[in-house]
Amino acid sequence: MPTRKGMAENRYLKPIAHRFLRSDLWRFTRRSVPRGVALGMMAAFLIPVGQIFGAVFLALPIRANVPIAALTTFITNPFTYPFWIAIANQIGKFALRIDAMTYGQPINNQIRGEFGIWLSWFVREAGVTAFGFLLLGIVFSSLGYLISSFGWRWWTARKWQKRIRKLDLDSETDGK
Repeated sequence: MPTRKGMAENRYLKPIAHRFLRSDLWRFTRRSVPRGVALGMMAAFLIPVGQIFGAVFLALPIRANVPIAALTTFITNPFTYPFWIAIANQIGKFALRIDAMTYGQPINNQIRGEFGIWLSWFVREAGVTAFGFLLLGIVFSSLGYLISSFGWRWWTARKWQKRIRKLDLDSETDGK
């Protein structure tokens, strides 16, 4: 998890560290947290390697919370990635209806060798899986934004209700 101090001391980030050290990127606010969740989810599904770095760099122009963006990228980790690949492949197949492809199509007529058949299968499956990851990124980032936004509002409202109850109790005890 990147820390503000760690980023300030990193020799590779020295030239642009002043951009990462802005306090609004590290504050937990009702706008920056949902942005960070959505950005982290999108980066988790669309960036195959270096998701944390991608999320942190993308957090700058969006003004998203950097720690939250980095933390939510862990939805895809080495243990869960095979599961996400299988899900993305199935979602991509369903969305694109790739199962209906036949060998009568022009690209398949051009490639008839064993390697060509394997390459055709790989490109077809990789494209389907990439499209599935795009759909997963869009859906999860949208849901993450909405859930974290409503969760933030619920949590803040609950804190205010506790304060109001405490003030009411204090005013009742002062009046007696």
